[in-house]
Amino acid sequence: MAALEPTSQSDSTVRERILDNGLRVLIQPVRTAPLATVWCWYRVGSRDEIPGLTGVSHWVEHMNFKGTTNIPRDQIKGIIEKYGGYWNGYTWIDQTTYTETATRDALDRMLFIEAERMRNCLYDPADCESERTVIISELQGGENDPEQLLDQELTATAFRAHSYRHPTIGWLSDLQTMTRDDLYGHYRRFYAPNNATLVIVGDVDRADALREVVKHFGKLEPSDVRRRSSTVEPEQLGERRLTISKEGTTAYLKVGFHSPGVTHDDFFPLLVLDTVLTGAKGLNLWASFRTPPPQRSARLYHALVNSGLASAVNGALLPTQEPFLYTLSVTATDGVSLDRVEAVTLTEVERARANGITPQELQKAKNQLRARLVFENDSITNIAHQLGFFGTIASWQLYPTISQRIEAVTIAEVNKVAADRLKPTSRTVGRFEPIQ
Repeated sequence: MAALEPTSQSDSTVRERILDNGLRVLIQPVRTAPLATVWCWYRVGSRDEIPGLTGVSHWVEHMNFKGTTNIPRDQIKGIIEKYGGYWNGYTWIDQTTYTETATRDALDRMLFIEAERMRNCLYDPADCESERTVIISELQGGENDPEQLLDQELTATAFRAHSYRHPTIGWLSDLQTMTRDDLYGHYRRFYAPNNATLVIVGDVDRADALREVVKHFGKLEPSDVRRRSSTVEPEQLGERRLTISKEGTTAYLKVGFHSPGVTHDDFFPLLVLDTVLTGAKGLNLWASFRTPPPQRSARLYHALVNSGLASAVNGALLPTQEPFLYTLSVTATDGVSLDRVEAVTLTEVERARANGITPQELQKAKNQLRARLVFENDSITNIAHQLGFFGTIASWQLYPTISQRIEAVTIAEVNKVAADRLKPTSRTVGRFEPIQ
């Protein structure tokens, strides 16, 4: 087992170890309560899927709650509930993750569950078929949500080549034809210690926790998880548009611009720009969007909501491994023309692109983002999520430097990003126009 010291000086309490089988282990003691959380992250998501198998990562995640060789399906949930804890998981474009949070004396059982999930899930054919119905129902439910449907179609329109264009839940025809062998093959390929990061945060002793990790995971064999290089999305050369006309009561507008991956120099200046336009959301996919952003002084909120044109406006710049989308979303007020909403939205975007932001806006955005980062560290679950999430898209050592990176953003960098990234030729405009 190799021992690696962290290179980041901003969070010396995190310790990283890499086992001989390639499992990356991050341990951070936080003694605010007698609790511990475990997150097991896999570097696999919808980005790794091909036509015919879209949605396989998400479906595999569902199957991995169905019991293992050594945990009957009707007992797996009770292992954590016995300690008063909870468990969950999710799949997105770059990663799949599973988590448990419980009292500290449950650490051994939490690690046992994740080691079992890594290699011993069952994939009973009857369970696979049953889950097919569940996932197709989930997909159809999403399609009945106008804003979710518009977001899915906008992404598929903005991307022509990169696999980010596929929805995480998959396309219907693939879900209808995928087999148990497809699911199990995906599981056996990507669920391996050398494709995983295990994060432990809470009232734990590092040495004791590491011994438990080695006991449960040390003998698991690595797999060949080599990937083909992702197709580079060609530069967008002109505005793209889509309109969905469907039964509904509310009109929605979405405008997407190609955005940089989290390690690109443009990412944090664009994050500051979004804060000026729509308010600070933070960077925690698990928790940030549950709390509304401060928006009273945000440009688009003032132009659209305060004027009565829209009931809601939001921006989404999500940290991803490769270039994704920066999306502006507007919910039109009942009776207001979507043409008018779009005109005001694009006018404000063009004003930011042409004139940039002010020094006062820059400082306020930094203050708001700094506050959001504090809120995102309010629990051991959130801390562990961020360490593992950034570990799957870049490096966990990026996470403790976020505050400094935001503080270092200059007004010149924000204005350059606005001019370069918000061009009309690189945007995709999506509209949901309800049929009454």
